[in-house]
Amino acid sequence: MIQTVIFDMDGVIVDTEPMHHYAYSQHFSQLGIDVSPELYASFTGNSTKNIYEKLKMQFTLDQDIQYLVETKRNLFNDAFDSKNDLFLLDGVKDLIEDFYANGIQLVLGSSSAKVTIERIFNRFDLHRYFSHIVSGEDFLYSKPHPAIFEYAARVSKTDRNNCVVIEDSTNGILAANAAGIYCIGYDSVNSKMQDYSTADQVIGHFSELNFERIRNIKG
Repeated sequence: MIQTVIFDMDGVIVDTEPMHHYAYSQHFSQLGIDVSPELYASFTGNSTKNIYEKLKMQFTLDQDIQYLVETKRNLFNDAFDSKNDLFLLDGVKDLIEDFYANGIQLVLGSSSAKVTIERIFNRFDLHRYFSHIVSGEDFLYSKPHPAIFEYAARVSKTDRNNCVVIEDSTNGILAANAAGIYCIGYDSVNSKMQDYSTADQVIGHFSELNFERIRNIKG
């Protein structure tokens, strides 16, 4: 029986991608590098640190990784503070409340930085629903490496066979696969160039899920 659901954040709980894209685009222009849409899409699910490690290598950037990360983060924070059109994705709050009311443990497993997670969770009052928050900045390797989901299952004290991951990205789905955790792929209207073929189940809206539909999933 499913006891724990591990949620990704960006693209699953909220769509901060437009703000991230704006911040990255501003920074790429400052750096004088041309990042193609295909290369940018391949970064989905990666931590900011890992993205800049790849960009530093590909474009032979001189700047320190931490400096690059902080510059982008400041651009994102400016956009976050100035925009009022950031909302939870349609149906996700109802799903979170349904799981929580029925005793499902909720864990966040997001590649986002802790400061970004805190901003989102405070803005939408989500802390009360989640027992643990796991940030990708604490791991050497980003998704598709399974470390973040392996750790999320471990801190939840739940056997992986009794966990479910909800993910919207190719890298996130592959990470769940590698961790041996049942994965529900969320193919939303906001998803771009992502592969859901290895997800165990694919949904297009959170109304397709509830406690009764996931409780007896066989991991």
